[in-house]
Amino acid sequence: MLKKTIPVACAIVLCSSAAIAQDQVLNLYSARHYSTDEALYNDFTKATGIKINRVDADDAGILARLKAEGTASPADVILLVDASRLWKGEVEGLFQPIKSRVLDDAIPEQLRAKATADGGIPWFGFSTRARVVVYDKIKVKKEDVDTYEELADPKNKGRLCIRSGSHPYNLSLFGAVTEHLGEQKAEQWLKGLVNNMARAPKGGDTDQIRGVASGECGIAVTNTYYLARLMRSSAPEDRAVVERVGVVFPNQATWGTHVNIAGGAVAKNAKNPANAVKFLEYLASPAAQNYFANGNNEWPTAKGVKVNNAALQAMTGGSFKSETIPISVVGMNQVKVQQMLDRVGFK
Repeated sequence: MLKKTIPVACAIVLCSSAAIAQDQVLNLYSARHYSTDEALYNDFTKATGIKINRVDADDAGILARLKAEGTASPADVILLVDASRLWKGEVEGLFQPIKSRVLDDAIPEQLRAKATADGGIPWFGFSTRARVVVYDKIKVKKEDVDTYEELADPKNKGRLCIRSGSHPYNLSLFGAVTEHLGEQKAEQWLKGLVNNMARAPKGGDTDQIRGVASGECGIAVTNTYYLARLMRSSAPEDRAVVERVGVVFPNQATWGTHVNIAGGAVAKNAKNPANAVKFLEYLASPAAQNYFANGNNEWPTAKGVKVNNAALQAMTGGSFKSETIPISVVGMNQVKVQQMLDRVGFK
């Protein structure tokens, strides 16, 4: 558990050693649970002398904790792994908008929050993953599933496997589709997904991929890093899954494939705000971007950073067209999406 930071009074010219030590601390609430992140944090401490105290939880747990702690929260930086949760933290006033030329220059506008009235940015995206379609190469034609719209087409009735519609990954995808199609067509599309399901939504993305490989499903929706993990595995059962399934990056001829983000923000009541900004700027550096990408098979967001990940390279053939709508807009659509899910019976 994190210890509450107690302010130490300093003279104008000379501060106590205790105050200096206090300044070299960063309290991090993280929804990232990847082993390579340990090296990322250690490298930051080595480079800056700033010690990281970390609390791990899922996105929803972190936001709930911040609200419960209020002004007494020790959190300085928040790392979350979904656009809809970042948006939720922003609108609930849990983040402190910041001004950083380093981050403004590094992170594209569509992968960060909209600026506040005074020019501050509430959060930034530091890695992306695509939400793609995997299909049974024996039973399904690639051209029958190369758009998101086709997932709801009657030709795919009884084929679709997908996790809960209320999971943040799907809320973000559905929020993007709503932005592209409009509410009325998006709701019809969601109803079509329900009609095409091979089974009731259950499990995580890896379970959907395995469902396709086993023949229970013909098609499934997954984040790319779940498939990349299987591709990089040496386990025979995982290799068998990879051999059976194909992957499609939908809508390459139209608006592009939906991408979601993992991102970070400075906590509203941060006790070490300067250290928090320094940490977020570090996350946009080439070294940190490589940890994000290779540790969890994601793409970097910082401009000009390229990552050599064989699984991602094989999956995409080198590149793919991604949608360009602002991630913040995707988050804003989540309330209306949840209402549509309720109306069409998508559990």
